[in-house]
Amino acid sequence: MKALLLEEYMSLVYREVPKPEIKDDEVLVRVKACGICGSDVHGMDGSTGRRIPPIIMGHEASGIIEAVGKNVKNWHQGDRVTFDSTIYPLDDWYTLNGHYNLSDNRKVLGVSPGEYRKHGAFAEYVTVPQHILYRIPDNVRFEQAAMVEPVAVALHSVSLAEIQLGDTVVVVGVGMIGIFIVKLLKLSGVRVIAIDLDELKLEQAKQSGADFILNAKDEELEKRVKDLSDGRGADFAFEAVGITPTVNTAVVSVRKGGAVILVGNLSPKIELPLQKVVTQELKIQGSCAINGEYEKVLQLMSRGLISVDDQISAVAPLQEGADWFQRLYIKEKGLNKVLLVP
Repeated sequence: MKALLLEEYMSLVYREVPKPEIKDDEVLVRVKACGICGSDVHGMDGSTGRRIPPIIMGHEASGIIEAVGKNVKNWHQGDRVTFDSTIYPLDDWYTLNGHYNLSDNRKVLGVSPGEYRKHGAFAEYVTVPQHILYRIPDNVRFEQAAMVEPVAVALHSVSLAEIQLGDTVVVVGVGMIGIFIVKLLKLSGVRVIAIDLDELKLEQAKQSGADFILNAKDEELEKRVKDLSDGRGADFAFEAVGITPTVNTAVVSVRKGGAVILVGNLSPKIELPLQKVVTQELKIQGSCAINGEYEKVLQLMSRGLISVDDQISAVAPLQEGADWFQRLYIKEKGLNKVLLVP
């Protein structure tokens, strides 16, 4: 089969590779669309250490079941499916307690951190275990289904916050995940303040439902947030970047007793204004990946309650993948999600 292989760092090659063999509990999926995630772009240059070559990356995908293993039940050739980006063991303590995203032994498609290697979906075919499959509704296109993963990441973060009608919520960083957080928050009936440095992203946030947009460069940012939230500050802040300045922006944006949900993960370490967190009794909540939100996202898509089309910048042939990776790597202006089609 043909695949886009990361042969070495900064070298993506479209070439022939062996077709994967399915295990007894797996299905073989003919890939119809696969999105380039920011983590794939960072993985290309080796900066994350989680995509050691050679590896076929890609975990945001959809397709059609081509074949099933002998122990597979309720799935058949021809079924339209998408699948979780995480392969989690069913007998893990965290899985059994409802937190498979925290499983000690979970694996991620298209990742090779050294402990394991699991080829992903930038290929004509990919194998996945049956327990991470989700059926695509008839009125959801393959391209839309390949966008479920980033929406599910956003939904997981929102589900961790005890948001109530009428709350004021700040979203710091309105890239792909931040935009979907904004969209999901608007379904919850809250007032949303979007904060970013990029005016184009702020305009997208406004179009996605943000009630107010603020540029992070504003020297009176904290005061402006308070003015928009009854003089107290926001009830919640979602941080979707993962660096010290944006985390601090989220912290200073919430009221006393408020909560900050950390979704971004660019930097492994940050500086935190601990005194403010302690003296104002702020809650700091991490949000890791996805924990069963795929089906709900597919339902929202099917019912027309959330749109992903406005975040798809291009749908391109897999053989052009290396060029699109490079365009994303240099942060070409205006590019959001790029989907590759084998």
